[in-house]
Amino acid sequence: MAKKRIYLDYASTTPVDPRVFSAIKPYFSVKFGNPSSIHSFGREAGEAVEKARHQAADFFGCDQSEIIFTSGASESNNLAVKGTTIARISHSSQGKTKPHIITTQFEHSCVLASCKKLEQQGMAEVTYLPVGKDGVVKILDVKKSIKKNTALVSVMYANNEIGTIQPIREIGKIIKKENSERGEKIIFHTDAVQAVNYLDCKIDNLGVDLLTASAHKIYGPKGVGLLAVRKNTPMKRIQDGGGQEFGMRAGTLNVAGIVGFGEALEIAEKERPRNFKIVEKLKGHMVGRILEEIQGVKLNGSKTKRLPGIANFTVRDVEGEGLLLGLDLEGIAVSTGSACSAADLRPSHVLAAIGLSEEESHGSLRVSLGKYTTKQEADIFVDTLKKVVDRLRMIAGK
Repeated sequence: MAKKRIYLDYASTTPVDPRVFSAIKPYFSVKFGNPSSIHSFGREAGEAVEKARHQAADFFGCDQSEIIFTSGASESNNLAVKGTTIARISHSSQGKTKPHIITTQFEHSCVLASCKKLEQQGMAEVTYLPVGKDGVVKILDVKKSIKKNTALVSVMYANNEIGTIQPIREIGKIIKKENSERGEKIIFHTDAVQAVNYLDCKIDNLGVDLLTASAHKIYGPKGVGLLAVRKNTPMKRIQDGGGQEFGMRAGTLNVAGIVGFGEALEIAEKERPRNFKIVEKLKGHMVGRILEEIQGVKLNGSKTKRLPGIANFTVRDVEGEGLLLGLDLEGIAVSTGSACSAADLRPSHVLAAIGLSEEESHGSLRVSLGKYTTKQEADIFVDTLKKVVDRLRMIAGK
């Protein structure tokens, strides 16, 4: 008899909630219209999209016209970083001065790659702020980095590899004060993809102008995301074609995905306090057992300023890939970092940013829990991890 598989990679993607799946199904068959069409089929689809837009606006505390649906977080982050920079170049009063971007060294790869691309094209200068060993950026570093030509600050709300939470509200207050004393506004963006399940994401509370979210991280479908854009935020579209999404994102809308996203956000809002407590307690139990029962294991990042669902460990004298494969053979799914970089053999830029050596980085393991994880599964994982670590160390002669 095949052993039960255990999924502990919720930071990579989540299973679709049955209630979300139920809401989605009609839009693959009987309600299949194109929302841009003006006939009854199109209007039916369009109404479903607008309902989801309303659900998203309620969740993020903004107007429906401030929600732009995209294909996912990577597109949203590209639009946020490139769209605001291009807008600044088009309307800048700074003459030939390049727009200046401030971000951190351990953002998601799509933010970093967007910044690098703008640098390579000579369109922007970028400051990549360090983070401390706890995986948290210093507020003072942000303040000191602001220049006359600073156009954008982009700081991830919660890190996808180690789960540390950044002081977004405090950074927002600094930028608001700075904006009160200057002409051209500094735009503040946060990638909140990992935060939506557990943290307050009302954009007024955070003090952000742009916020990125993704459905498949919150028990919704893959292939759909959004960018919340505050009114009067200068931004140029980067995808040309039709006039969908208020002229900011061309392309036929993913109606089923958008419907699912709206439903997932509504469920997340209702269940967030309960899920936070349950997952945090379960992670505490799991982390406690691992640190107590397995020698040579270190928890990476802040012990307090972190999401309840993500734990990243460095295991001494063991390769992370070996751990991952060994656990997978036992039916347990974990990861060594971001799923977007799973095929990249280079050390994690996130772990490098918090000061881990290449050797330590290669011995890392990310375990992420979700609302369907049980205590029995967590205990089976710890018991199995102990066996796999012992076996790998024995093979390595450690």
